[in-house]
Amino acid sequence: MSGGQGSGGNVLAALCSFFVPGLGQLLQGRLLAALFQFVLAGALWFVWMGWIVHLWSIIDAARFEPKKR
Repeated sequence: MSGGQGSGGNVLAALCSFFVPGLGQLLQGRLLAALFQFVLAGALWFVWMGWIVHLWSIIDAARFEPKKR
């Protein structure tokens, strides 16, 4: 997907992360960030703190800007 912050790809990624933390990062091709956010959100939901990572996942996917080549 091309485009920077606010692009259609980032909006779709943010929506994916809304439903599953890390899914937007996976859609953007950022496997380690996706895995980290998914596992961290899942672990923290047990102590009622997972919503913080869930929100971070949505915001991170929406603000992602690929490196210029």
